[in-house]
Amino acid sequence: MSYFPAFLKLDNKRILIVGGGNIAYEKLLHLLDFTSEIDLIATEYSSQMLELIEKESLQYQKRAYKEGDIALYDIVIISIDNITIQAEIYEESKKYKCLCNAVDSVAYCDFIFPSYIKKDDLIIAVSTSGSSPAVAKHLRRYLQNLIPDSIGAFLREMKELLTTLPKGKERMKMLDSKAQEYIEKWKQ
Repeated sequence: MSYFPAFLKLDNKRILIVGGGNIAYEKLLHLLDFTSEIDLIATEYSSQMLELIEKESLQYQKRAYKEGDIALYDIVIISIDNITIQAEIYEESKKYKCLCNAVDSVAYCDFIFPSYIKKDDLIIAVSTSGSSPAVAKHLRRYLQNLIPDSIGAFLREMKELLTTLPKGKERMKMLDSKAQEYIEKWKQ
């Protein structure tokens, strides 16, 4: 079954990453695009991970995961190779109603990380529901090259118009026309 596409607002959501290796580092980098409310637990951390933790002033503990660690978290990312521990944390996450993502173990995921493009307020997510992360990555790269760097300024302009013009059909029609005109310029 496919995953439902949704964008989560991470304000006031606490996230725990279990693991300190390369994959955990990649997940941390992605999450930092949207929040800094991230804590980490791992028996070992890569030097790259420790540098990022220090740079972002994140809380971390150097120890093994133990039952109850996720009690205060809204989201947990499990980035360790031990499938047994992944399964245990996933089952525990149900007790605390905590969303769970276990890297490379779709059976223990409430959600997956899509490949995404983020240019200012524009965010485009690409997913193959786990069928081929490589296809999602290459499609993201292709789409990223189509989007002009001016998108951020244009979105700020559109946001200003959206908040200052009176609501109604005329506003909707004008904003739609303006958006269509901007995107049509990409094709030239």
